[in-house]
Amino acid sequence: MNTWILVANSSHAKIFCNSGMKRGLQLVAELHHPESREKRLDINSDRPGNHKTNGSGHGAFIPSTDPKQNEADHFALELAKNLEHGRSINQYERLILVASNPFMGMLKNRLDTHVLDKVSETIEKDYTKSSDRELAGHLEQVIYL
Repeated sequence: MNTWILVANSSHAKIFCNSGMKRGLQLVAELHHPESREKRLDINSDRPGNHKTNGSGHGAFIPSTDPKQNEADHFALELAKNLEHGRSINQYERLILVASNPFMGMLKNRLDTHVLDKVSETIEKDYTKSSDRELAGHLEQVIYL
């Protein structure tokens, strides 16, 4: 039985596969979304626009969502599409999600119900910078590697 393990934060993700006991982790994919790391001013570099108000002055247009949060949500959607594709071609039967908080919530909101049905464990930690050996240690409570 193949288990996929998604290890992610808002700008970097790795998908690993474990195909059984004592088989370790094999890297399936690595995805980067550097836009999530940019400063708010770099993401939304234009000055706020003006809009007419009922009064005699002008108001500044303020975006309704935080640009960094918007970029993180785009990345969550990209990851969700990757997980759905893997599920649709039967590359895994079980899914473990390891993601930073609050990115875990964004990711779960973007996952299809068929993918959510495959999720056996969720760990709200950012292990994207962990070595494979460190990651295996963090996961030993939820999977036999």
